[in-house]
Amino acid sequence: MDLVVLSVVILGGIGIVSAVVLFLTAKKFAVKENPKIAEIEEILPGANCGGCGRNGCHDFAVACACATSLDGLRCPVGGDETMSQVAKIVGLVKAHSTMPQVAVLHCNGTCANRPKKSDYDGPRSCHIEHTIYYGAHGCAYGCLGCGDCVSACKFDAMRINPTTGIIEIDGDKCVGCGACTEVCPRNLIELRNKGPRGMRVYVACANKDKGAVAMKECSVSCIGCSKCLKECPHEAITIKDNLAYIDYKKCKLCKKCVPVCPRNAIIAANFPVKKVEVEENN
Repeated sequence: MDLVVLSVVILGGIGIVSAVVLFLTAKKFAVKENPKIAEIEEILPGANCGGCGRNGCHDFAVACACATSLDGLRCPVGGDETMSQVAKIVGLVKAHSTMPQVAVLHCNGTCANRPKKSDYDGPRSCHIEHTIYYGAHGCAYGCLGCGDCVSACKFDAMRINPTTGIIEIDGDKCVGCGACTEVCPRNLIELRNKGPRGMRVYVACANKDKGAVAMKECSVSCIGCSKCLKECPHEAITIKDNLAYIDYKKCKLCKKCVPVCPRNAIIAANFPVKKVEVEENN
């Protein structure tokens, strides 16, 4: 019995001494964190989406607290209001305002526009299907519709339309974090300026095949005919690898390129419908 008690006392003593040593060591070598980090982190959305280019909100708060300028630092979820608060905390000049961005899909290959050539019977993953073959619709550049981007979106801004078979992006919910752009194996999703009242013009195609091949693969594919390029008065359109691209930084939203596209591959989103157009449709 005495041996048991002695063992307990010895082990207890060792535990107490170890605890005291660890406590004193922690106190001596403790690294005090900048109190501004906690203040900044408190006003951040806490989404940890990585849209700021950092490893979560805490890492972003650390970068802001240590920065001598907020240039290049932006929380896409919180926007200008949050960055203004950050600027006050760190005592820097107010952060530069930036245009809100939204994700757009460079594909309009719906079930109606792309003939189905095969059935994919495997795990619902764009990465896996992209690795295996062109896809059920035969276009090596189009949306696979498995929803990797939908799973990556933390703001419920994306869904797969069961009728069209491709993703839809809710511009009102999208915060431009860029999580979807990272997971798309075909680089079909791009962040573009949201534009005034959400208006934007872009080419909804990523097909780089030559005209005849692209036309067989999709009824609304871009064929690089250059008609939009010639029509644009702002030099916002370029043609590369048989594919047109509209530079949103140069585009003035004049929409002159839209009606001249023989393939209806250019999308003009969220523009007000003119009364004349409504009467013509009726």
